[in-house]
Amino acid sequence: MLKHADSVNLIERQAVGHLRELLDEVLAIVIENIEVEIAGPGGVVDAVAHLDTGDRKHILVCKVKAVGQPRHVRMAVLQLKEYVAQFVRRGEANATPVFIAPYLSPEARALCKEYGVGYLDFEGNCRLVFEGVFIERSVPSKPKAEQRDLKSLFKPKAARVLRKMLRDPDRAWRVAELAEAAGVSLGHVSNVRKGLLDKEWAADAEEGTFLKDPEALLDSWREQYEPPAGKRTGFYTTLHGSALEEAMREALAHTNEKGAAMLASFSAAKWLAPYARTGSAYLYVDEDSVAALEDSLKLAPASKGENVFITRLKDPGLFDDRSEPVPGIFCTCPVQTYLDLSAAGERGREAAEHLRRELLSWHK
Repeated sequence: MLKHADSVNLIERQAVGHLRELLDEVLAIVIENIEVEIAGPGGVVDAVAHLDTGDRKHILVCKVKAVGQPRHVRMAVLQLKEYVAQFVRRGEANATPVFIAPYLSPEARALCKEYGVGYLDFEGNCRLVFEGVFIERSVPSKPKAEQRDLKSLFKPKAARVLRKMLRDPDRAWRVAELAEAAGVSLGHVSNVRKGLLDKEWAADAEEGTFLKDPEALLDSWREQYEPPAGKRTGFYTTLHGSALEEAMREALAHTNEKGAAMLASFSAAKWLAPYARTGSAYLYVDEDSVAALEDSLKLAPASKGENVFITRLKDPGLFDDRSEPVPGIFCTCPVQTYLDLSAAGERGREAAEHLRRELLSWHK
């Protein structure tokens, strides 16, 4: 039975409004009526649109959710397929399943398409295919809440968790075990775990949580990446070639006895996956290491012509994941190096993709 509009929740009202606007754009479609929260043959259906396409009648069987993360979409589309099958068995042969949410990511939309389910979100993304009607639209905008959720997943403390998991994506982690390894709270790990599961980048097994799609996770991280916070200073040194390399090795060994320092960006990539040559050196350090590096590398302040760039990091967590590709050479881990290179212009992006092929290539 038709339910009064004022008793329907806000999301469903908005969903019906967006669906009506979309269908009104197609001259060949006449909307006879849209029912909400009706008792269908397979259970309560959020909305059913009854349409006249000229030659025949058609219905859209709609599932409305406040959250459109891939995990929620997968459950909903399976339910929708069952709803439609029930309608068909009842005699409603011309029925199309449609999933509606405030926002659907590209992954969520691909999932709907894979299952043959139409979709619509409040941002304007949509795909409806039935009775000779084909509507498909993608928009670049994301709601602020979605952007905040993504950014929070890659904040410094959350990033500690992600770097640990990306070292061995197939490894299953218990929450307490991962919290201890990453040096963050149980609550932080739980929040990261939920975000990964919602986006279907991770999955649960009996032994714990593992990364199901590390490639997609790294892609999204690259798009959202912000370089680590810290004070960056440029210096000049007369050292170069083998003399600079030897001085760098001695400097890193000395500073890491009392503080922390490691090569970053192009300088780290030189040791992890050589590709692009650069005449500059890049380092991440803590405050206690700056003076020792200035002395060992014969650094002089420079307003221009700098060839050594030192960033004093605010987040010490990056040092916990450093790599030592050869004895005495400490670098950012492959994931951090990849992210830094990706943000370093065209040459950096080329070097980043080379490093990813060499060290961060996983089978989906």
